[in-house]
Order: sequence, then structure tokens, then C-alpha cells
Amino acid sequence: MSDIIAADQLRLFIERIERLEEEKKGIADDVKDVYAEAKSNGYDTKTMRAIVRLRRMEKHARDEAEALLDTYKAALGLA
Repeated sequence: MSDIIAADQLRLFIERIERLEEEKKGIADDVKDVYAEAKSNGYDTKTMRAIVRLRRMEKHARDEAEALLDTYKAALGLA
């Protein structure tokens, strides 16, 4: 009996994961559409993606990454 219950529970987990993966794909497609719309309005999507990445970071991590980038740029004569 416990094998049947375990199999049913496993099937439910798998179905939930499949539904969530499908939702994730739909959201990814929506994000892609927004970037395409922004690009058609003249925005640089590479820069927009960089800004989105920066906004996800905590302030201290962002400050640290920017300081390191500045250090590397200075070392290569790009500053």
C-alpha cells in the first residue's frame, strides 16, 4: 500500500514541477517580448540586461563589483 501512495505522491510532485516549468517558459517568453519591444523603441537591450542584473544585487555586492571593475579598468588603462 505504501508503494502506491509513494508513487501517487511522486507523480503529483512531477506534475507540479512540469506545470511550473511551463509557467516559467511562458514568463521567459514574456520577458523576451518586453526586451524586443524596448529594442524596437531604440533602447539598448544589452545595457538594460546589465541594469536588471545590477538591480538584483544587494547594494554591498554591487558596490564591490563596481569597485573591482574600476580596479581592473585602471590596471588596463581604460579608466
